Formats: sequence, structure tokens, C-alpha cells
Amino acid sequence: MPIATVNPANGETLRRFDALGTAEIEQRLAAAATAFRHYRTTGFDERARLLGLAADLLDEDRQDIARTMTTEMGKPVTAARAEAAKCAKAMRWYAAHAEELLADEHPAPADVADSGALAARVHYRPLGVILAVMPWNFPLWQVVRFAAPALMAGNVGLLKHASNVPQTALYLEGLFRRAGYPAGCFQTLLVGSGAVEAVLRDSRVAAATLTGSEPAGRSVASIAGDEVKHTVLELGGSDPYLVLPSADVARAARTAVTARAQNNGQSCIAAKRFIVHTEVYEEFAERFTVGMRDLTVGDPMQDSTDVGPLSSEQGRADLEELVEDAVRRGADVLCGGGRPEGLGPELANGWFYAPTVLTGITPAMRIHREETFGPVATLYRVESLDEAVVLANDSPFGLSSNVWTRDPDETRRCVRDLEAGGVFFNGMTASHPALPFGGVKRSGYGRELAGHGIREFCNATTVWYGPEAAGTPSQET
Repeated sequence: MPIATVNPANGETLRRFDALGTAEIEQRLAAAATAFRHYRTTGFDERARLLGLAADLLDEDRQDIARTMTTEMGKPVTAARAEAAKCAKAMRWYAAHAEELLADEHPAPADVADSGALAARVHYRPLGVILAVMPWNFPLWQVVRFAAPALMAGNVGLLKHASNVPQTALYLEGLFRRAGYPAGCFQTLLVGSGAVEAVLRDSRVAAATLTGSEPAGRSVASIAGDEVKHTVLELGGSDPYLVLPSADVARAARTAVTARAQNNGQSCIAAKRFIVHTEVYEEFAERFTVGMRDLTVGDPMQDSTDVGPLSSEQGRADLEELVEDAVRRGADVLCGGGRPEGLGPELANGWFYAPTVLTGITPAMRIHREETFGPVATLYRVESLDEAVVLANDSPFGLSSNVWTRDPDETRRCVRDLEAGGVFFNGMTASHPALPFGGVKRSGYGRELAGHGIREFCNATTVWYGPEAAGTPSQET
């Protein structure tokens, strides 16, 4: 895949970039290793100062970088501005909380006395150079939710971003440089996917994090496993959205539209499978279908647009195949089901797909098992909570889940039984810097964000003080 900015709203190639050569990659690896040796010794105050400056710069740049993101991958510009604001918020959150999240742990002296220790501590120390392989769908947020905690922990980063968002990738490198980070602390590698293996196998790279497709995750995990390097993987999802009899159906339906269509439907944590109890099915289906049909599809640079184009022509073709397979096997189309009409000549070559609701889904259909990365929802009717939970778990993925109920027994049951990295009640799934984020099953492993995320790329070092040891905690001032 070429490294290029191609506007998905009209198919126009705006800018191409040459991939880095072997010598240039080596220069960046060497710079990262050198930077880590010095940056790891900085204190939390200095790291927080730098990250706070980066957040301030991002706020100043919000309008421009939002337009860049929209141009490169098609999200509505209003969503792009919100993404930039969210990134600045996460930076400030980690700047404020990293020191306490990585504070030394102090086992009680009585608990370690039988080991002969006068005292013991657990220190969290940075691992080193972290390789981040990131996707295009949230081209700022996916990177910042790795970079902010990693930098605050004392690590340095190498970013291999998706090939269709090169200008956003270069912006991120420039952002941290402008904030005053030492040279080599955060660098962008403009390379294709074929270059990832050599970088990951390099002894100067300590660990890797990847958000992307299952095949990409398998590849990185395999290489890292062969090299005995730590990885964090977030590989997508097909999140269930349960609506039970006690739910506020009108609010559940309104939220469902946003939960499915956010980011043009191209979000790992977007609700995709809508599982509705028969007692409220008809009302929900009608409200949800009307809401999806009423979304404004069009130019993503316009604030009035709800749904822009898909990020690539291939992405739209993949989505079309899933819908066509379902319809051929008996699914009913409640709205959408194809390319929208009437967008005008300036958008005629864009990769748009109409918001779509399908029902009558069966296990014989590919869409029952595969993730739909676009504004297509599948709607199921169930007779009981038991049936809803079984259907929700009948997926190879387990990233997050949504449940609408006002019944405490149903709430407890869903917390206990849903196979997912998150359960969101009476609202839609969202990532937040204070909450751990990640999945189970084929959605990957490890966690980003919160304390869990910052400790993923730390060495939990046991420090044991025996008799006459110098510098024991009791001797420290």
C-alpha cells in the first residue's frame, strides 16, 4: 500500500511520501536508544511539564489537525475536532496522575520478614523503546492513548502509523518535538507493513503495541513471541448492544444510532449487533431505523454531516460483500443497503455507504461472525435475557458491550456473564483515560489507559533490602 494522503470523499490523491530506507530506519532506532538512556532518568515533574506543553499545542492546532484527519480518512470534521480535544485531555490526565499510578509499592515489613528482608519495595521502571503500530480510524487518539502513558513512564516511542494517514503521523512527531521533548523521544517511521518485522526484532526495541486487524495482531504477536518481547494488542470487536424490557427504549434507540454510526461506523468499540427483547423489539426497531435513515451523509468537512465516506475503496467493497451475502441468504434491509444517492458530482467518486439496518440475521451469514467496519447494524430479536447473553457471547470478539436495563438482577447477571473487556449500562461504550481499555478472545490482550495502561510498559522491579544494606528505606531522607 503506498504511503499517501488520498481524500476518501472524492478519491483524489493529494500527496505521496517515500518510505524510509534501511539507513534512515537505523538512524531513528539509534536516536531512540540514545534518547531513552537519558530520558529515563528525568523526573515526573519534567515529564509532566513536557506533556502539558504538548497538550497546549494540540489545543492551539485543533482546527488544522482536525481538517488534516478528515482529509486523510474521512471522519466528520466535528468528530475530528472532538478527537483532538480528547487527546489533549488524556495528556493532561496522565501528566497529573502518572506519579501516583507508578508510586512504589511497600509490602508490610512483617509480610517479608521471613525472607530475611529488613524492607522491600516494588519500583516501576520504564522498559525502553516501544514500537506502536497504529490504525487510521482514530489517527490521533489511538496514538496518544499509547504515547501519553508511555512517555510519562519514561519510555520513548517509535510510531508506525497506517499508510493512509502520513500527515497526521508526521504531525504527531512534530508536536512532541515542538513541546520540547529531547530528540529521539518520539519518532514517526514512514514505512510499509513489510518493514515492521525488522524493527520489532531489533534488540533496541523493548516491546510493541498494536491496534488493528486480527491478521496484523497475529503477525506482530508471533514475531514478538519469537523475540520474547511484551505486546499489547487491540484487534477490533463486534460489540453487542442489549435492550431489555425495563429499558428507556426511546433513549436506547437514540444512543444506538450514535453508537453505530460514530466515526462513519469505523470504530472497534462501535455497537454492531443490536440484541433486543421481544417485548420492546418493535418500538426499538422502528425508532432505530428512522434514526439511522435520517442521518446526513455527505461532505465530512461540513459541520452538518453525520456520516462521511469510508476510509478506502477496499473498505467499502468489503462492507458491500458482507451486506450482499446477508441479503442473498435471506436478511431483510430496513434502511440503506447500498451506496447513497444524490450527493452531487463533487462527491461522486467518494467511498460512501448509506447507514443500514439489517434484520433476519442467521448464523449462515458472514455478517453474523465478521466485524462490520462501516455504518451497518444487525438487529436481532430474543425472547429472554438468557438468549440475549448467549447471542452476545456468540462472537469471536470480546472488546466491549452495552446493556440497557433498569433491573438490578439483569445488571448483575450481565456483569457476570458477558464476555467482554467492558460492560456499559444505559449508555454507549467510550474510552476514557481513567478507565482501562481492552478486550478478550480475538479482540486481543493487555490494557491501555488508566493505571493498567501505564504499567503495561514498565518493569515491576522487586527491591529487597537485607541486613546492613545501604540506602534502605529507613535510611532514606
